[in-house]
Amino acid sequence: MAVVAIVGRPNVGKSTLFNRICRTRQALVDDRPGVTRDRLSAPAEYAGRRFIVMDTGGFTDPDAGDFADLTRRQVLLALEEADAVIFLADARTGLHPNDRELVDLLRTSEKPVFYAVNKVDGREQAVHVAEFYALGVDKIYPVSAAHGLGVHDLLDAVTAALPASWEDDVDEENPQIRVAVVGRPNTGKSTLVNALLGEERVMVSPVPGTTRDAVDTAVEALGRRFLLIDTAGIRRKGRTREKLEKLSVVKALESIDRSHVVVLMVDAVEGVTDQDLHVGGYVQERGRGCLIALNKWDAVPKDPKGLRRFLQEVRDRFRFLPFAPILTLSALHKKRVSRVFPMVTDIFEQFSKRVTTGAVNRVLAEVTAKHEPPLVSGRRLKFYYATQASTRPPTFVVFCNEPDKVHFSYERFLTNQFREAFGMEKTPVRVVFRARTRRNDAARWRL
Repeated sequence: MAVVAIVGRPNVGKSTLFNRICRTRQALVDDRPGVTRDRLSAPAEYAGRRFIVMDTGGFTDPDAGDFADLTRRQVLLALEEADAVIFLADARTGLHPNDRELVDLLRTSEKPVFYAVNKVDGREQAVHVAEFYALGVDKIYPVSAAHGLGVHDLLDAVTAALPASWEDDVDEENPQIRVAVVGRPNTGKSTLVNALLGEERVMVSPVPGTTRDAVDTAVEALGRRFLLIDTAGIRRKGRTREKLEKLSVVKALESIDRSHVVVLMVDAVEGVTDQDLHVGGYVQERGRGCLIALNKWDAVPKDPKGLRRFLQEVRDRFRFLPFAPILTLSALHKKRVSRVFPMVTDIFEQFSKRVTTGAVNRVLAEVTAKHEPPLVSGRRLKFYYATQASTRPPTFVVFCNEPDKVHFSYERFLTNQFREAFGMEKTPVRVVFRARTRRNDAARWRL
């Protein structure tokens, strides 16, 4: 796929332009410099051309801040991956020494580069565009990413320089598996993503809160296509004070919503905390497949009895996720990281599994014959028939005479019976009860 990277100093409006081109709000935007740190990617379409847009952190001096060197490295990696580059400067602050350094670096690249000056909202800013010709470039595009002014002219030039081929990301036989890596801050989420990719794709630091945006990265493994989503650490509400941190948490929770399988990272040294359970509860509410990854396992004392007790405690505390497998690993040392993709694939296969209506009704008949439904207000519950209504997660609709009076214990019993009968031990399963109507009966006979 053709990739267009947006580069420039901090706070020149790269993320605003990224969101404008992609017609999304994926990238966090704030007046504070240095908000974006990792490379963010998203698909875009303009004038019938499709391509990938890559947002980058601000290019600055390596010693300018805590993450300056790591951000600078991410910008250089983006330049290697890109097919075309948009250099963005700020008309309000004028020409900066870091602009000159970055332009000198771009001249060494054979990629087509398009020079744009942002925040040109009127005549006053337009006057300052001329000074950027001192960079020795032939064409400068004045734009306002916030208001869309001049962006079409810029994209006309960029898309004309892109490779012509494009492969639509649609393959029903081999769908892309979206995997969100979530957890508390500093549990090793970014380290695991880099280990799975085999490269330093996302920034890693011992400082909690390094990752801010949800970073999407496509990868192929085991003959399958995955989209890995690295997310910001999810703190408790009471400890989330800054606006940027709150937005990062929102992005992380949104990533759970758009994923198929969630890898829930838990620090094995600290053990399961209440916040780990809170994040797991969100996964359970959203009905997503889940893999509980106990990271930093190499640092846990190797006492066999103690390890068994610890693993049992983890299972007990996550008892509301009985379908979630537990994997012990060390992302830093890449121990058992190779098991992640196979386990995620297994979870996804069950998460997407569909069962025929005949098979569902046979199991329902067998189960209710062995364990008769209880009496409710002097009346026996009657289950007439059932069908699988949807997948991801597998959802079964059971038609009965008193749907509002089915006790949660019998609902849980039926759920477990369906899970065991249909090989769905590693996926959430939902059972919904409905009253029987003539329309339902007619639909049943058509199935």
